[in-house]
Amino acid sequence: MSTALESLLDLLDLEQIEQDIFRGTSRSAIVPRVFGGQVAAQALVAAGRTVPADRTAHSLHSYFLRMGDPGAPIVYSVDRIRDGRSFTTRRVVAVQHGQPIFHLSASFQTYEDGLEHQEDMPPAPDPETLPTAAQMLPRYADTFTDPGVMDRLLEARDAVDLRYVGAPPFANVGTPQEPRSQVWFRTNGKLADDPLLHVCMATYVSDMTLLDSVLLAHGRGGWMVGDVVGASLDHAMWFHRPFRADEWLLYDQASPSASGGRGLGQARIYTQDGRLAVTVIQEGVVRVPRD
Repeated sequence: MSTALESLLDLLDLEQIEQDIFRGTSRSAIVPRVFGGQVAAQALVAAGRTVPADRTAHSLHSYFLRMGDPGAPIVYSVDRIRDGRSFTTRRVVAVQHGQPIFHLSASFQTYEDGLEHQEDMPPAPDPETLPTAAQMLPRYADTFTDPGVMDRLLEARDAVDLRYVGAPPFANVGTPQEPRSQVWFRTNGKLADDPLLHVCMATYVSDMTLLDSVLLAHGRGGWMVGDVVGASLDHAMWFHRPFRADEWLLYDQASPSASGGRGLGQARIYTQDGRLAVTVIQEGVVRVPRD
């Protein structure tokens, strides 16, 4: 297991300070604010720790309310909305400096058999044939407005091996493309056999590249290039089937719409053997900077 992955796992291991109240810290991010995937994953950890072990997360719906301060702790307060015979619902509010910065509702379910169908996995190359972040990112070092961005990107990829199937948005600035993108990802090390941990790790990664397809549609390189400014607004996930975040997962992403200074990304996460594991939808602010 990489040192970076150990650090990320420590980040997700929240401190319980009172019944249904937890505290988390932050790690440095690519931009000077708390990474959205981090606060979403930590909130899901907080919710999951108040749920019986035989109930696994099947959905979450969340809103990013304020920019998080990476230098301050985040307090997660869990509200036990419902404990039914099959389903458990939790609401979590993340607070910093006395103000809510994030709100999450999550639902958990006991396992049961039911009807089965899924959309087929789209074609994608073998992840082992694709370049790693360390091999790919230095090619685009001159693209980033901040010379420290590449180092921060590489640091963010130390815990998670994330490999682009096609060129990332910052590789083709000025050339609009089909609003679709794919990445393969897995953690850089083996994880414990805790279903909540794997779901939370996928939640963490899901915020890394989901709006890339919005950028591709308009030939924009992204916040690191400086031709757009943006932030996540809301984020929803549905967990369909068991999966492991330490095994290769295909993140197939597309953008059906952008308007009003917002862009919508929708995606599906598949296991390497073709099982549909997760559906993700996110809307974010995507604005062209004013002169």
